[in-house]
Amino acid sequence: MNRLTTAAPASQADRPFGMRDKIGYALGDFGCQMSFALITAYLADFYTQYIGLTEATWAIIIIFLKIWDAVNDPIMGYIADRANPKRGKMRPYLLYTPIPIAILTILLFYAPKLSGTQLMVYAAVTYVAWGMIYTASDVPFWSLPNVMTPDPAERGEIISKGKTANGVGSAVPIVFFMALGFILPKFNLSGTELEKTKYMTIALICAILGNILFARVYFKAKEHIVLPNPPKRKKGEKTALQLILGCKPLMLTAIMGILSSARYMYQAGAVHVARYSFYIGKDLTGLVGAEKEAALQGNISLVSTVFQVASAVGMFGAMLLMPALFKKFNYKQLIISTSLVGAASSMVIWFLGYERFWLCIPFFVISCIPLGAINVCLGAMIGDCLDYMEWQTGTRLTGMGSAVQSFVNKLGNALSTSFIIVMYMIVNLNVADISANVTANPLAMSATVRSGMFSLISIIPAVSLLLCTIPLFFYDLVGEKKARVTRELAEQRKEKGVVIH
Repeated sequence: MNRLTTAAPASQADRPFGMRDKIGYALGDFGCQMSFALITAYLADFYTQYIGLTEATWAIIIIFLKIWDAVNDPIMGYIADRANPKRGKMRPYLLYTPIPIAILTILLFYAPKLSGTQLMVYAAVTYVAWGMIYTASDVPFWSLPNVMTPDPAERGEIISKGKTANGVGSAVPIVFFMALGFILPKFNLSGTELEKTKYMTIALICAILGNILFARVYFKAKEHIVLPNPPKRKKGEKTALQLILGCKPLMLTAIMGILSSARYMYQAGAVHVARYSFYIGKDLTGLVGAEKEAALQGNISLVSTVFQVASAVGMFGAMLLMPALFKKFNYKQLIISTSLVGAASSMVIWFLGYERFWLCIPFFVISCIPLGAINVCLGAMIGDCLDYMEWQTGTRLTGMGSAVQSFVNKLGNALSTSFIIVMYMIVNLNVADISANVTANPLAMSATVRSGMFSLISIIPAVSLLLCTIPLFFYDLVGEKKARVTRELAEQRKEKGVVIH
């Protein structure tokens, strides 16, 4: 694609787009996902099982946070679109937000000795504060690929590398969770004490290391497109929100992302099925005290490890293949095909059942393929939709569009967590009584409990993957239409004097 040669401000990038930008962005995605994965995958488990919040109370906190996210995500997008700092529209937020995120991540797992209303207030305030600061970093971060290059192919490559690193980052807390499950029982820790120590250790690692890597994006990834601020709205013209809601491809993409939310269950649900569904460890007959505790912790770590490795193989395999597949297939085709395959494989897992652990694993790998495909394609499709909006209306709302992506990602993870909480309530599982002093024994659970937890990684994501394909049948920003939008948009930008360097 032709690059405009208009001189850029000295504070903007003075070097061409290249591998430094791609790697810098990917490492940032790796870092920020460490804290995000820890919060979304384990925070509900931590507060409901070991700190004393009821499932209903946590569900209320989640609902409130998501309502607030629905408001503050577009607000942040609006601010980013209209900001005009000398160091770029998006990058400064990536420098200022990591330290507050790190502090709040640690505070969330600090586990103060509170109860009742005080505990609820502490959990709600820290979680909402974390969510607000994370939004202030997340929206600009996902906006960045759209101002790093005007080329959809290059943008797709940035997002592909970023999402691959993102997936690796999400595995970091899981790896430490499993490792500490083997190590901590050797220090005579058990029950709640063991779990609190485990979670606090992981929080410190993810908060510090993850946010150091995230802050580096400011120095490594540059904004190569200098977009003007959206013009002030004249009376009778559409608002920014109306433009976003009126962009059909963008709304279809968002609906697809929300409907596919249960795909996160393959990872988020692993520890729960390990605790309440599967047992493949040491024979528990005659074991008491520390020996039994170690065997149960070992089973959780082993089952979780196998599931996480299996999910990583499926997810990363898909992510690594995406750049090559993009040359032959469009995003719509890739999501529909992988979702149908993943749904079918998840149904097979359901019929195999929780008593056939090792038979489930190959199908679990296949089921996780759409997790990688959707994660990569969703981000790339958002960029295409923003191109379409700019081509159609003359206005590009990069921040607002990325706010849609941020909201979809956070809602998806919240819904997956909510599925877990709701399932606890459906099977009437009193986790506080079970986990207060000892680790849960899957073999002592009823068939209802074991089947309910097992559904989190089988039937529920299968239904979700089937549903997410429906809006894509109405998505037409592919093929010649997409090529025409890209071609004519480049001409429009040249006429307007948009700076690209």
